[in-house]
Amino acid sequence: MSAIEIRLMKIDDYDEVFHLWLSTPGMCLRNYDDSAEGIAKFLKKNPTSNFVALDENRIVGVVLSSNDGRRGYIYHATVHPDYRNRGIAQSLMKEVYCELKKEGIRKAGLLVLKDNEIGNGFWKSQKWDNREELNYYSKNL
Repeated sequence: MSAIEIRLMKIDDYDEVFHLWLSTPGMCLRNYDDSAEGIAKFLKKNPTSNFVALDENRIVGVVLSSNDGRRGYIYHATVHPDYRNRGIAQSLMKEVYCELKKEGIRKAGLLVLKDNEIGNGFWKSQKWDNREELNYYSKNL
């Protein structure tokens, strides 16, 4: 088994990352936000906090993150099923935490679909709190 490399995501990674997202059950993708154009805009606005994990130049994991100056936000974190339970997700998140802390961010949030057992299990195992007292609202603009 080769060593996994973690590096910043580039827009050139988009096609491979998008394919990984599409193959991940429980991933909630949006037409514009998750298009190449939407992700390019996101990466430009958040150039230091989005990471991919590579095994011999093949993307096997990804996490997007941002912050609003007050809180950090995690988006579209996944690891290819063949690479799970090897610490890759924790390595990706370690990079995110480091970058958020550099920005003065001390708290982060994320959303996981209620029926995404793998995702919910992972975040609980990483000591994230499930905030059941909240309602999340969204609106298409």
